[in-house]
Amino acid sequence: MGKVFVNITMSLDGFIAGPNISLQNPLGEGGIRLHNWMFDAKTAADALILDEITDTTGAVILGRRTYADAIDDAWEGVTPFKAPAFVLANTVPQRVAAGFTFVTAGIESALAQATAVAGDKNVWVMGGAAVIQQFIKAHLLDELQISIAPVLFAAGTPLFEHIGTQQIELQSNRVIQTPQATHIRYTLIKQAE
Repeated sequence: MGKVFVNITMSLDGFIAGPNISLQNPLGEGGIRLHNWMFDAKTAADALILDEITDTTGAVILGRRTYADAIDDAWEGVTPFKAPAFVLANTVPQRVAAGFTFVTAGIESALAQATAVAGDKNVWVMGGAAVIQQFIKAHLLDELQISIAPVLFAAGTPLFEHIGTQQIELQSNRVIQTPQATHIRYTLIKQAE
């Protein structure tokens, strides 16, 4: 079995989207700035990180809002993932794009289904914030891979707002600096008592 990991980009002050999220602006005001390292300003090191994520991922878990905000516009109705994707939701929409399975029984069910199809590969918990926070709070992650964009948002969607009150100890096992992001990978090593 592979690892269960988060990979997400955030501002230096901890936001994964800017303020005023809308259908026209699913990453909020200025939110696209977080992902410059993946697109126009991508370096060879950034490309290797992206390839590593996609090549080692056997399944993806995301939230209903992330799916709904991106499926028609950003993803043009087609999954961008090389692996099956599981969407956490309260209900299943009438139209579901190919490559996505909706899970209404919670994060443990989504993880069990994703792990079953991933085999020896990793399960990528890609977001949004509420989904990642649930996985952190439930202690279901092996790694946090955070790309920190050199920007301060001051407002928006915080990544670590609802993770509980228990301290979580991390061990940094990789740091890669590029012009548009500092990529840090942490192993969750134990829960503080």
